[in-house]
Amino acid sequence: MRHLSLPLLLFLTGCAGGSNVRPVTGFDLDRYDGTWYEIARLDHKFERGLSRVTARYAQRKSGGVTVFNRGWSARKRKWSEAVGKAYFRGRADVGELKVTFFWPFYGRYIVFALDHENYQWALVSGGSKKYLWILARTPRIPEPLLRELVGKARAAGYDTSKLIFVEQE
Repeated sequence: MRHLSLPLLLFLTGCAGGSNVRPVTGFDLDRYDGTWYEIARLDHKFERGLSRVTARYAQRKSGGVTVFNRGWSARKRKWSEAVGKAYFRGRADVGELKVTFFWPFYGRYIVFALDHENYQWALVSGGSKKYLWILARTPRIPEPLLRELVGKARAAGYDTSKLIFVEQE
């Protein structure tokens, strides 16, 4: 099993500043738990060439969250997986966590837009304008919703012309 990034492993790069996004409030980890599909992302070396990318979050009895990231490498013809741990950076009702895939290195995971009603989509940043993910509970989302989420990311200062739309089949 090879380690990869997916929405969280990037933090090992020590991404610094540059983002003015604010984490959502009213965050509910019980509702966020489970599997999320990567709909789109900004390119970075940890996920380059991966499709069918998912992230699964599960609360730990000892506190925090276990993160299971998975993506398919067609070039290598195999799955790449990584398992990490995440902890809230502050209050548990604010969508900002610190995450590690290789202790003692931690990075930021900021949920800055969220479907508070149904927990069906989220916009996530790594704390830098270089890292952005559009996540959803389903492998595909309706085109009007996708346009809305890309618009939210653009309004937050991300270069959405560079988004990679992830193949989920």
